[in-house]
Amino acid sequence: MATIVGGVATSHTPTIAFAKDGGKQDDPVWKPIFEGYEPVQEWFREKQPDVLVYIYNDHMTSFFDHYSHFALGVGEEFKAADEGGGPRDIPAIKGDPKFAEHVAKVMVANEFDLSYFQGKGLDHGAFSPLSVMVDYDDANGWACKLLPVVCGVLTVPLPSARRFYKFGKSLRQAILSYPEDIKVAIAGTGGLSHQVHGEGCGFNNPEWDHQFMEMLEKDPEALLDYPIAKLAELGGWEGAEVVMWLMMRGALSADVEATHKTYFLPSMCPIATMIFEERRSDAPVEPPEKTLERINWDYDGAEKMEGTYPFTIERSVKGFRLNHFLHSLTDPAMRKLFREDEEAAYEKGGLTEEEKRLVRERDWIGMIHYGVIFFMLEKLGAVTGIGNIDIYAAMKGMTVPEFQKTRNAQINYGVAGKED
Repeated sequence: MATIVGGVATSHTPTIAFAKDGGKQDDPVWKPIFEGYEPVQEWFREKQPDVLVYIYNDHMTSFFDHYSHFALGVGEEFKAADEGGGPRDIPAIKGDPKFAEHVAKVMVANEFDLSYFQGKGLDHGAFSPLSVMVDYDDANGWACKLLPVVCGVLTVPLPSARRFYKFGKSLRQAILSYPEDIKVAIAGTGGLSHQVHGEGCGFNNPEWDHQFMEMLEKDPEALLDYPIAKLAELGGWEGAEVVMWLMMRGALSADVEATHKTYFLPSMCPIATMIFEERRSDAPVEPPEKTLERINWDYDGAEKMEGTYPFTIERSVKGFRLNHFLHSLTDPAMRKLFREDEEAAYEKGGLTEEEKRLVRERDWIGMIHYGVIFFMLEKLGAVTGIGNIDIYAAMKGMTVPEFQKTRNAQINYGVAGKED
């Protein structure tokens, strides 16, 4: 089974990335940032986690028109997002889709509703502190894989402090029930006290910050009944994102020790770090084998349903590139390119030779087998003038007249609308 090697709490201000990318490691004004992260770097080198569960919030970069309370990154890799001036010059970090799928199953079985994402960049909320905590280089990539947990803390309403803590406890159950022998670290990011908008911008409360850090280590449950408004009053509106530190803390055992703690306030936001070592290894809330049985209860037997292919996280990751290409046909410019020069559209979509063949040959059932969800087939049908009944018949290995005989009405239809 997987083991938890400990947790890290860290600010995620873009100041950190600015200082690193600007080569300010020896500048007296900026040096305390790097000194605060040196013990964290050493901790990661010592613990060598296989996966880092990384709790952060996106700053309306990759998540703007869809803003979830809890979104799980299930993709094979995650790149740095472009926040307006181009992405940072750092390599993509590998994900762990298999581990992500297990975590998703446990969280949903424990009645946490998630959304899932891949193909989206991670903004400074992720990569700013990550780039001074975990080793990486262009040749070898990052020293561990990443499971991003994106939390919606910028829009009202947002989940309560208690909800974040309970999410963390459920994360612990998910990690400790994972059947593979891997080491997992957990990072909670954001905060501490700051406000970046309105006439209240520039607010800081170091006294509260230190009190919060102390309570987080020794009595986290005393923080659970603080309303969001109280957290904002004490720490600034954006500073209420410390609920993500509570999620990390909930994933650790009740008895921990903060073996490292730093606090530096250069400008708008404190740059703080904490390392938590478990001093007692609390057992999961239920035996791991029971958890595995429970999370699979809803789906046992589905694999025996002939001709049926549930759109699992595993299938969605495998077929992501092709699904993404087919979905891009909802863009009028991409539709035009596809109709005028299919091969050029395939190249623009970055399809593999097998994926090109599947689309080129309109191999409808082959695309399903590959990992395409049916509703992307509808997009291709709409662009190529093929109705849904034609697709259904092809998937059944029948002619359209043969398939129509199995229906009560001899009709055809599709999702195409009116072209401009």
